[in-house]
Amino acid sequence: MERTVARAVVEVLADAGVRRGYTVPGESFLGLLDALAAEPRLTLVSTRHESGAAFMAEADGKLRGAPALALASRGPGATNLAIGVHTAEQDGTPMLVLLGQVPSTKLGRRSFQEVDLAAMFAPLARWSAQAGTAAEVPGLVAEALSAATGPRPGPAVLAVPSDFWDQPAPDPVPAAPPAVPAAPDTAEVAALLDAAEQPVVITGTRSPEDHAELVATAERLGLGVHTGFRRQDSFPEDHPQHLGHLALGVPALDALEHADLLLVLGMRLDEVTTQGFRYPLPHQRVIDVEHGVAGFLRELRTTAAPRSRDWSQARAAVRAFSTAPEGTDGLHPTDVVRTLRRLAPADAIVTNDAGNFAGFVHRYWCFTEPRTQLGPCNGAMGYAVPAAVAAKLAAPERTALAMVGDGGALMTGQEVETAVRLGAPIVVVVFQNGLYGTIAMHQAKAGFGLSAVDIGGVDFAGWARSLGAAGYTVASRAELEPSVRAALAADRPAVLDVRTDPDVLTADTRLADFLES
Repeated sequence: MERTVARAVVEVLADAGVRRGYTVPGESFLGLLDALAAEPRLTLVSTRHESGAAFMAEADGKLRGAPALALASRGPGATNLAIGVHTAEQDGTPMLVLLGQVPSTKLGRRSFQEVDLAAMFAPLARWSAQAGTAAEVPGLVAEALSAATGPRPGPAVLAVPSDFWDQPAPDPVPAAPPAVPAAPDTAEVAALLDAAEQPVVITGTRSPEDHAELVATAERLGLGVHTGFRRQDSFPEDHPQHLGHLALGVPALDALEHADLLLVLGMRLDEVTTQGFRYPLPHQRVIDVEHGVAGFLRELRTTAAPRSRDWSQARAAVRAFSTAPEGTDGLHPTDVVRTLRRLAPADAIVTNDAGNFAGFVHRYWCFTEPRTQLGPCNGAMGYAVPAAVAAKLAAPERTALAMVGDGGALMTGQEVETAVRLGAPIVVVVFQNGLYGTIAMHQAKAGFGLSAVDIGGVDFAGWARSLGAAGYTVASRAELEPSVRAALAADRPAVLDVRTDPDVLTADTRLADFLES
């Protein structure tokens, strides 16, 4: 059988460690679908919507540290996929995106569903291109993979005209040179640490090796450690040198305020992590290490002088902030998070959506193990359910919990059916308050009336059962623990429809407080 471009591309993907692809199949990449089905090293997952496929690929890449494939057709399919690409770019997640394009003979004629895909994705991705000939497609895929996993990981997007897939492949496929990140001078960093009075780490590393090396290095060198936004699993939150999660609405950050040296590991300093770009302060020296974190820390630990520093005051503030108050008579989001944390395994993978409810997860879960949190740093709604499906496929031995509001649940919640079809027993916790709560909060804080934020009540338990999942309605504290236990023990996907008070915005504020003022 003749070796086609599609078959050559699949070989490149499999050889590079890509293990899963996520798609809504389209007619602009039929040859690629056929080649993927014939490759035993790759599994292709058919999803219910391209945004779900993109979120799954992003979560897969984030969990494994290696790119997954997101695959969509021209025009509408590619547009639907864009939200997950933006998420991967903001989070620095390796992802490969292949897009079917109109046939090469019809390009530039406003053909059916035609979009300039390379231009469309250029501001959303780290690398974006469209193949000009069939022969160059495998080489461009290799180049895209190199870009996706380079010194600054992220999504790489390649559009391929539909007639290229079935054409003869070049032999051999040209390999893209690996990107080699610049390593910091360990001796120089060690000297800076030795001279520093209050060196603070901000970490977003995801690998277990980085996690272990950071704990050992922090303990030996007396470093205080903050975790970046939605990267709480980068350092144990119960560790005495943990200084807190740099999220929205965190309390006074005295340790960070008085730091004289910042060591940033495995992440970029995004707006939320830097508290609206307040940090680093002008006097603070910043050492940025994005790649090779574990090796850098090992060398640093043997080069810098051992040191003990007192972080007890900052640690006491963290403990006070993360200590949950006693619940009210009604069902409170705090109760939900505390119960789930108590009953779920320590290494459960928590995927959180965007919304006010997520603040309760950030504040009260207490992440202690690496690769246990998957959340969208760009605040994309609809992330949690597809991310949990991908997490369960990538790590089937672990519990996958999706935390989502009722708004986000109906954006991509249909991927529960994907979980049912694939036998991936995820647990979805829907915090239902009938409100787009984050927007209601912003409106109320700004002195506006509430507008366009009320959403209808949904029987999510019944909806789940209609998709083949187990469904549980939780309307009281008495129903919470039995329902959580049942969902965790179920041998199929399960949805917990948790009815919470729309007046509860955060652990400290209520909507009525703003509306009455």
